[in-house]
Amino acid sequence: MSRPDVRPGLVDAPVAPRYAFGWVALVYAIATLLLAWPALFGGYLFGPDSDQYIAGYAFREFQAQYMREHGGAFPLWNPYLFAGMPYIAAMHGDIFYPTFLLRLILPTDAAMTWSFIAHVWLAGIFTYGFLRAAGVGFGGAVVGGLAYMLSGPIASYVSPGHDGKLYVSALLPLALWCLHRGIRDGRAWATGALALVIGLAVLSPHPQLLQYMLLACGVYALWAAFGGGNDDVRLARPVALRRLALAFGAVLLGGLIGAVQFWPVFEYVDWSPRAGGAGWEHAISYSMPPEELLNAYLPEFTGILNGYWGRNGIHFHSEYVGGAVLLLAGAAFGAAGRTVRRSFVSLWAGVLAVGLLWILGGHTPFYRLVYALVPGTEFFRAPSTMMFVPMFAVAVLAGIGAERVLARQVSRRYLIGWAIVALVVALLATTGALTNLAASIADPSRMDAVFANQGPLLLGAWRALLVVIAIIAVVTVVQMRRVPARVGLWLLLAVVSIDLWSVLRHYWTFSASADVIFASDPAIDYLKQQEQPGRVFTWQTVPAVRRDVMLRYDGLMHHRQRLVYGYHGNHIGRYGILSGDAEGIEGIVTQMGNPNFWHLANIRWMYTDMAEPPFEGAERVAGPATNAAGSIVYLYRLPGDNPAAWVTPAIVKAPDNAVLATLREPAFDVRSAALFDTSAAVQGVQLARAPQPLDLPVTVERWDPGHIVLQLSSAAPAGSALMVSENYYPGWVATADSKPAAIGRAGFSLIGVELPEGARRVELTFTSPRYERGKVVTLAATAAALVLIAAGMLLDRRRRV
Repeated sequence: MSRPDVRPGLVDAPVAPRYAFGWVALVYAIATLLLAWPALFGGYLFGPDSDQYIAGYAFREFQAQYMREHGGAFPLWNPYLFAGMPYIAAMHGDIFYPTFLLRLILPTDAAMTWSFIAHVWLAGIFTYGFLRAAGVGFGGAVVGGLAYMLSGPIASYVSPGHDGKLYVSALLPLALWCLHRGIRDGRAWATGALALVIGLAVLSPHPQLLQYMLLACGVYALWAAFGGGNDDVRLARPVALRRLALAFGAVLLGGLIGAVQFWPVFEYVDWSPRAGGAGWEHAISYSMPPEELLNAYLPEFTGILNGYWGRNGIHFHSEYVGGAVLLLAGAAFGAAGRTVRRSFVSLWAGVLAVGLLWILGGHTPFYRLVYALVPGTEFFRAPSTMMFVPMFAVAVLAGIGAERVLARQVSRRYLIGWAIVALVVALLATTGALTNLAASIADPSRMDAVFANQGPLLLGAWRALLVVIAIIAVVTVVQMRRVPARVGLWLLLAVVSIDLWSVLRHYWTFSASADVIFASDPAIDYLKQQEQPGRVFTWQTVPAVRRDVMLRYDGLMHHRQRLVYGYHGNHIGRYGILSGDAEGIEGIVTQMGNPNFWHLANIRWMYTDMAEPPFEGAERVAGPATNAAGSIVYLYRLPGDNPAAWVTPAIVKAPDNAVLATLREPAFDVRSAALFDTSAAVQGVQLARAPQPLDLPVTVERWDPGHIVLQLSSAAPAGSALMVSENYYPGWVATADSKPAAIGRAGFSLIGVELPEGARRVELTFTSPRYERGKVVTLAATAAALVLIAAGMLLDRRRRV
């Protein structure tokens, strides 16, 4: 055993064992595997409601395969969704976060599953490390880390598949740990370490949670510098300012580490459907309704997962904190003793209060202030995603409360009060009062869900009461010295673990491997056999037992089929307008009945569960067949040729509104003229009438991600243009017969190439100068952070000598 924690007020407190960090890591690993054990036996975290199932797997498998096939190079263009988009700038998940390395050595589904599991575990490890550094005793730190990692806001990220959110949430305590070492302890290495942590958070990449993390870190940095810290030793102002400046510099350096991801993103902002922000209503969407704060104690109140009746429509995550953790967190208040300073408790109580106001979003006037003052808020939605910050505050308070329990400083009156409250809640559920409250809040259309939830609500309330009784019993036997403090610690850990597991287990849904849930079918096999590319329109009319990733989402991307739409959320905004996607389902239906759009978008196929042809002239070529999700599907060939590229006899330059209106006019033949943007560097002509289309077929020799090779059947006439059914974006370059050719945006959103007279072969390549520059900055900044760590460690060693 190592020397005990020598702290006044820690009477018989459990000492940190030898190799404490290793023991804590083992305990947290066991706690994580309480939820994750199916992964040991071939289970994968692809729940039916997970973004990883409907899109994330396709994104990541594409990257992993591409990198294996191209010597480790990152893909720059995704041609499979929404007529193509830049892979890096449009953001496709953790492209550069270290988890991508795992996907290069493991199957993608296994790598993604273990990335989630590892970060839940790391969230606990980093919280424990921060609490110990901040002065919380061993027992309290162990409880605090467990409370954070297994809490609803953290452990339920696996249900909606929000890996980026989990990464940032796990890194928050590590960043605070680095801040404490740098500001309070004056460790020189902490500057470089903090820069690396911030860089990782930038590369997560989840800018919204990154912003919340930085705000929390800023508050803690100010308190650590000027608030006296937990040791009640105030830093001299010059020292405090110098260390704050180093911390700020570390944040800036961390931002540069993320340049490889966000330098391309900055260019993309104006092309995104979110350009300019989406306004107040968008910003407050998915605010947490105030009544859902009760879910922190009683998650069954608004219903778990598909039993949810609340005002947000969907609810695949959890706010569950648990009666055991809440009781311990409350115990942090009152006579804090001499183990932890009151200002430390007050700091985290303040973070908790502000965080709760923040997550309520538009339900309180407070968020008006946030919207007006916090940059970037107009681009984000779901203020409830800040829940990880108040949850961390609760975990810190729970750790302090556990320390007070183990030091026998909790009053009997406090415990009796908790017992009464828990009993009252159970009685309210039993009498139907909570169901009546729910009925008074819920939308009338959700009344069936409210009353269907009555049974789970009743059981949940009594389960919560048993948890409170159990934690009170543990606290009581510790207070009465019936068990040693070390046994009391194990009992606290057991109750907290069982309590959180009993709820969070519902959110850890495992599936078969990707080879099974994304398996091909005869219709997809038919598509794979086609020599010339054609986009696929997917359409589901019959509800499936589970969400059908092939009929509604990105499943066909796994099979390298180009989709007319798909699921992404940050595709090129102009294509959203052209395709009707920006207008919702009505706009999509309208454009899908427009043959001009079929031609522009290279739509040749419809993959659907409709047994009858969807359009006049459509020909069934495959099906009926059963797909991987269990749906009966058919494949239809749409009427018309609708090639991937075609040559027009004329070039016309016109403003956007005129181009869009012309393209949507059924009388206009899109083969007769290429309608370029007015800024395109091509030579346009004035036409009195549209010329006749050319009989000049174009053969696709290659259509790879970011690389297209096209062969014209005969020499291009003077003044002609090549239209390519792929979205235009800066970075596309063209050559005609190996000589540079002018390229620009045509057809409102697509690629147009001005053809030199006589041209026969056109090659298109997507490049990203911003990615190349960002990569250099990232490598240089990472190297600088590593140098700072090494130099700092050397300097710290010299100081100790």
